[in-house]
Amino acid sequence: METPAIVQVTNLEKTYRLGNLTVSALRGVDFTLQQAEFVVITGPSGSGKTTLLNIIGTLDKPSAGRVTIDGEDITSMKDGQLTKLRRHKIGFIFQFHNLIPVLTALENVELPLLTAGIKPKAARERASLMLERVGLKERLSHLPDELSGGEQQRVAIARALANHPKIILADEPTGDLDTKTGSEVVQIMYEAAKRENASVLVVTHDPVVEDRAEKLFEMRDGMISRASQQRTPRESYRLRAIEPVPPEPARSLSQPN
Repeated sequence: METPAIVQVTNLEKTYRLGNLTVSALRGVDFTLQQAEFVVITGPSGSGKTTLLNIIGTLDKPSAGRVTIDGEDITSMKDGQLTKLRRHKIGFIFQFHNLIPVLTALENVELPLLTAGIKPKAARERASLMLERVGLKERLSHLPDELSGGEQQRVAIARALANHPKIILADEPTGDLDTKTGSEVVQIMYEAAKRENASVLVVTHDPVVEDRAEKLFEMRDGMISRASQQRTPRESYRLRAIEPVPPEPARSLSQPN
């Protein structure tokens, strides 16, 4: 029995006006994301994949077509309704993390929970749990600039999943990381999302992310030009435990700063 669709895109179009020119970013796209799937869309720059991601994420509106999220037609929603849906059903992961530099890892994950109306004690407990699940139990009080790039992206993953979203949308999540760190981040994103039963849609150029995909699509010229059938991820990406970041060594009182 097929799992229910959490995202359904039908005949989606997006055009922009550039002076006297009309540019078509999306040309009649049809796409389905099932519950708890890990799906990847590849394609060259300008192919429309980020535009599609932004429309599914309610950050942009289509020129024509229909998008439903968890059974709700978002194309007819007002801005306030879209904000509420985005806050409660969608988590975002970006290439450059977008962490608030003056907040600790714990506070960065707490913040969207507090803005969603979660009580402070419950928000802190949930944020701590999510950071532990991505292997950052020993980094709760660290500021972003005290974390490596991979650790910052782990915080972003924890933040994206903290409020129990139905969908995680990731735009080039490994684009600022080396191959080894990127592979670790992809594994963590996969493990954490599966544990939360969240669907994941990633747009990327990175072959490391493609290897993780349960379904792989290619976009060109505003259209999905090739769609894969169900894939078996490589053995190295099968479900396994997330390795925690080790604690920092204690500093001796006699050790110079």
